[in-house]
Amino acid sequence: MKEDKNSQKKEIGMPGYINKRCWVAKNFSYPLTKYCQYCELKFRECPIFQFLIVSLILIISLFFISFSLEKKISLAIIISVLCPIFLYSFFYNKGARKIVETQFTKKKTQEALEEARSILEIKVRARTRELRELAEKLDEKVKRRTKQLEEEKDKTLAIITNFTDGVLVLGKENEISLINPSAESFFQVKAEEVIGKSILELNSFSDFKPLVRLFGSGMKRVFRKEIPIRENLTIEVSVVPIVSKEEKLGTLFVLRNITREKLIERMKTEFVSLSAHQLRTPLSAIKWSLKILLDGDVGEITEEQKTLIQKTYEANERMIELINDLLDVTRIEEGRYLYKPQPTDIEEVIQSIINSLEQAAENKKIDLKFRKTREKLPKINLDREKMGLAIQNLVENAINYTPQGGKVTVSLKCGKKEVEIAVSDTGMGIPSNQQKRVFTKFFRGSNAIKTETKGSGLGLYITKNIIEAHGGKIWFKSEERKGTKFYFTLPI
Repeated sequence: MKEDKNSQKKEIGMPGYINKRCWVAKNFSYPLTKYCQYCELKFRECPIFQFLIVSLILIISLFFISFSLEKKISLAIIISVLCPIFLYSFFYNKGARKIVETQFTKKKTQEALEEARSILEIKVRARTRELRELAEKLDEKVKRRTKQLEEEKDKTLAIITNFTDGVLVLGKENEISLINPSAESFFQVKAEEVIGKSILELNSFSDFKPLVRLFGSGMKRVFRKEIPIRENLTIEVSVVPIVSKEEKLGTLFVLRNITREKLIERMKTEFVSLSAHQLRTPLSAIKWSLKILLDGDVGEITEEQKTLIQKTYEANERMIELINDLLDVTRIEEGRYLYKPQPTDIEEVIQSIINSLEQAAENKKIDLKFRKTREKLPKINLDREKMGLAIQNLVENAINYTPQGGKVTVSLKCGKKEVEIAVSDTGMGIPSNQQKRVFTKFFRGSNAIKTETKGSGLGLYITKNIIEAHGGKIWFKSEERKGTKFYFTLPI
């Protein structure tokens, strides 16, 4: 039993291997030849068995033939029988060896293939399991990300829906893709009535017409543009493109209701205008009364009295100038400031302002120059009085805020479509942290207040509005303690 168990454990090709399919090897429990350890054939398929059968048949046949011919078995007959058998055995052994080795190689190849297939199946199953797990993880991530995006979308829509300002979103083809309830209220429409329509198609809605007039020709970036929608509604529009990776995806309109602010501003303007007009009359009366006293029309006055009255007269003059500035501001805000635009020689306007301010410049020993252009300038359509006031404000400021011995230069340059006027000085300059407020009402630089206490802070505001009312633009460059240069252009 032990030998049988040991033989069962031995694999093909190993010494002592017993082919259980061969009944001879099985019964003898031992391989008959060294080739048997490579064989898995049945006994009837065994080359050795076939060799023995053929040899036996050959021996019997040769003995029978020899005995029939010579009637006896001689040594020559035995040799003649054994030689062919030995010869046959030699060649047959070679053939049998090749057959057995081929069978063994085939068996090993099959086993290797089976083993490779098993390993491959294991790897495929393992890889498939990994891919399935990865796919499940990716699917889970996609679901989680999709949920997050949906939540973000819902949150964004909730914010837009509850936004107090109106929101309009236009697509690539300028068709409305989103409108929030505030915008629906402004234009008195429902979302389903306008979604998918182009900006030009909105002209059929009366409240949309001001918006169509402004943007019907094409989308442009706008910041806080006031648009009256109807009598009791004014909105402020800001327009920005929606861009992702340099690709325009659409346009965003933000609409803010400024009706209340406009009402308060109008009431404030009316109050200032009324107050200024009410103050102007008594101030004018005070001015003429003081003038009569100074001229001695009501009797002689002492030098001390004259000095006191003169100071009062100058203070009254400053009050009148402030009232005039306030009235100018109210007219600007009401849009009725320019009265008489007509073709005017801008060089003559500047020269007249320079002439009127030469004495003030001489008093401070300031070098005041006017650099004219060589070519002949065309006449410009403008309000001479208001443009003179704008230029006077710039030159007066330059003189007032430049120390003694400084320079103030007014230069004129002509382009193809516009003229450029520049007023430069070597004065105190404007602090960099205050430059954004230069053109606002009642602004005066902190360094200017210390040097020149007089001033309302309205001059540059009025100047800017005069120039912009003529279709021009104004800007400046300034460096503290080095000077300032104001530029403005006027279209030809």
